[in-house]
Amino acid sequence: MRRSIPKPIRNKLDLTDRIQMRLVRKRLGLSDAELTAIVGRIGNSIAAISKEAAQQRAVALPKPAEVPPAAVIASAAATEQAGVEIPTVAPTS
Repeated sequence: MRRSIPKPIRNKLDLTDRIQMRLVRKRLGLSDAELTAIVGRIGNSIAAISKEAAQQRAVALPKPAEVPPAAVIASAAATEQAGVEIPTVAPTS
């Protein structure tokens, strides 16, 4: 009798399969340690892993942009107000 080779479960992550681990890490943008930590905490469901990775990305705060000191902003605003006058135009209707 012939037995078929068991097919892997498509929605579960096999931690022993290096290729599958690499593909999931690359797709989700995670390191090996981050992926292992998520799997240890959540489980091996690929949907749950991707949901948790998205939540971690949303929680991480982006770095603030470089903002010049308040004195520079104030001096730039003062020169703009003194040098530029906006002419007022009466409506023509």
